[in-house]
Amino acid sequence: MTKETQERKRITIIGLGLIGGSLGLALKAAGLPDVEVVGHDRERGAESKARKRGAIDVAEHNLPRAVEGAGMVIIATPILAVREVLEQIAPDLREGAVVTDTASTKERVLEWAAQLLPPHVSFVGGHPMAGKETPGIDNAEAELFRGRAYCLCPAVDAHEDAVRAMVGLVRLIGAEPMFLDPREHAQYAGAVSHLPLVVSTALFPLMRASPAWRDLAPMASSGFRDVTRLASGDPRMSHDIFLTNREAAVHWLDRMIEELRRYRDLLEGDAEELLETFARAQMDRDTFIAQPHATRLEEEKVDVRQELVNSLMGGWISDRLKKARELPGVIKEAETARVEKRRSRAEQVAEDIRRDLEKLNKRDRG
Repeated sequence: MTKETQERKRITIIGLGLIGGSLGLALKAAGLPDVEVVGHDRERGAESKARKRGAIDVAEHNLPRAVEGAGMVIIATPILAVREVLEQIAPDLREGAVVTDTASTKERVLEWAAQLLPPHVSFVGGHPMAGKETPGIDNAEAELFRGRAYCLCPAVDAHEDAVRAMVGLVRLIGAEPMFLDPREHAQYAGAVSHLPLVVSTALFPLMRASPAWRDLAPMASSGFRDVTRLASGDPRMSHDIFLTNREAAVHWLDRMIEELRRYRDLLEGDAEELLETFARAQMDRDTFIAQPHATRLEEEKVDVRQELVNSLMGGWISDRLKKARELPGVIKEAETARVEKRRSRAEQVAEDIRRDLEKLNKRDRG
């Protein structure tokens, strides 16, 4: 095998924390023939652990040497570190290389890539919708991405082969590619990823600051732990997310404040409407849990697999695929039957409670 062939089959991961380490483990578990996974991290300890865990074949602490000859470079660092990494690796990237990232926000990252990367490489922004509140290579796992959406935001000048390579990578690790433009991604991630992070990190210190915390803490069981789980995440990552996605974060936080006010009014208002609100939330979430991706990934699957490259014009997906994303969710017939059965059950419970409330009201009037 020639040196050129070996270089063509090198994948470099920069940043060997939870996401970078999990990507390495997933790639190694896939058993790619003749592919060398090179790892780099600013901390030598992370490089050593990644090597021992089998997430990488080679640890290279010198960043220019780490990317030299790599056909694909994956930047899995905190968001605000991505710019510096792009600047440092730009002179050493081989012609035709694919550069991607795993950052939770995309608009700024794509701007940096356009400014800093040479024209002979392609940038395809990435964001795996997977993770844990426990950071670091020690918590990395090969199955982290399986069944999860993996957002892709190609640069306007990304070559179709680069996009094809990223789709292959995403499917290889068990995830599903989901194409978005950067502004779409900002709003969508702000809703389902960044807002829960705010709620989680706001709730815990609110309770912790209570004078009654000493008595509250023993009562804080699974519900409280589940809702505040994200507060245990990497503070630097959280800081970078909101610094680079302020507009979307403020938008969804305002929406959340409005919804909390609505619930406050409900608590002081009509008991029947309050019941209906809780019942509707239960049914909607149960439907989502039963088939979380049916609304979009199922519709995109055929287009992404067979027409992805043909649909790309300078890195953007075609209007056809974009319209498909905007379609309302379609629930399969079998799922519809299940949901309707659940709805009937919930409606029956609601009706029973209404009757009980009416009896109480009559008794009070009597």
